[in-house]
Amino acid sequence: MLLPQEIIAKKRDSKILTNDEMNFFVDGLVSNNFNDAQVGAMAMAIFQHGLSAKETVALTKAMMHSGEVLSWNNLDGPVIDKHSTGGVGDKVSFMLAAIVAACGGYVPMISGRGLGHTGGTADKLESIAGFNVQPSLDKFKQIVGELGLAIISQTPELAPADKRLYAIRDVTATVASIPLITASILSKKLAAGLDVLVMDIKVGNGAQMESLDQAKALAQSITTVASDAGVNTQAIITDMNQVLGSTAGNALEMYETVKYLTGKLREPRLHKVVVALAKAMLVNSHLAKDDADAQVKIDYALASGSAAEIFGKMINALGGPSDFLEQPWRTMNKADYVIDILAPCHGYISEMKTRDIGFAVVGLGGGRISNDQKIDHSVGFDRVLPVGSRVNRADVLARVHASSKEKAELAQQQYINALRFSDEPVPDSQIIY
Repeated sequence: MLLPQEIIAKKRDSKILTNDEMNFFVDGLVSNNFNDAQVGAMAMAIFQHGLSAKETVALTKAMMHSGEVLSWNNLDGPVIDKHSTGGVGDKVSFMLAAIVAACGGYVPMISGRGLGHTGGTADKLESIAGFNVQPSLDKFKQIVGELGLAIISQTPELAPADKRLYAIRDVTATVASIPLITASILSKKLAAGLDVLVMDIKVGNGAQMESLDQAKALAQSITTVASDAGVNTQAIITDMNQVLGSTAGNALEMYETVKYLTGKLREPRLHKVVVALAKAMLVNSHLAKDDADAQVKIDYALASGSAAEIFGKMINALGGPSDFLEQPWRTMNKADYVIDILAPCHGYISEMKTRDIGFAVVGLGGGRISNDQKIDHSVGFDRVLPVGSRVNRADVLARVHASSKEKAELAQQQYINALRFSDEPVPDSQIIY
């Protein structure tokens, strides 16, 4: 008979686990035969010693089959999704899913919670009063069929083993493990019954993967395992050396999404990432002939308002208001304290310690320190100036939104500490690697 401590010891000693042992671990995640301490120990052993390609495939498939696997036989178009490895200010999923749905794709997006210093798509949606990130699977499938997209959080039926492992990794410093990231992402995505998957692998000082070599290794791991499972998968490596867009924080990012989709503000770096991923999704699913054709379709989805309309209908279908695009703040909370963060000197913003800014949002209450913590959706930063911006002393670098004066002032200082300034202009940084 297998015992949890024997499997932990085997991985602790850097030995290869059999398929049966990996299945036993995944079964234990669902049945609680592995308690939280044992799951944390196993996660740390994998973090320190890694998994072979065969072990990663076994873990992914076991977690995928730990719950229901969806099928989409009744749809008249391709089933496509995108997943990001996470960053600070990464609200790409919202715009992207709406654009692709407006172009004829079906996007059943099962999103994650915040992890470490990175924000979670599901948490951002919960900024909206009434929005239900956990509908029944029947309701989820109905909305995808009718609108072309639904963005929800992981449901109890889909990859339940990953849900538990994900929460424990978040609070045990075992997030940045390539095999665990691969299995976590793909178990959810493969359970969603996709035809095409596009991965946004973030790299930089605000990403789980800080070096290009790490990002390439993760991209290779994910595309290999997903392709083995029969899903056409492409990975695109994008920059996370600064906040993406002009906001970081749950409700603030939803507001930026509304401004993007309605054409009021499209921050250039954010727009570039959205378009690159949308092109890949449309071309790989044969909804566009090539990049040029995809660009025309993307431009039309945005200019015609069809992407915005579909997004607004999805918000309403999942319990949010019918007028979210017109009045986003009617159903989202605003922070009690909003203060400007002023430049301490003249010069150019030359560097942003993005991870520190992400943790400043967590410190404000916008993320979790323990996995059962309630989030304050109203807090964060907005009007964020990008790296390369020229500022004079006392110019506004960003604004902090906080629940108290003390928290606002602490976050203000943390934000300034996370920036570097230079006297010389800074060359434009790469966005798509």
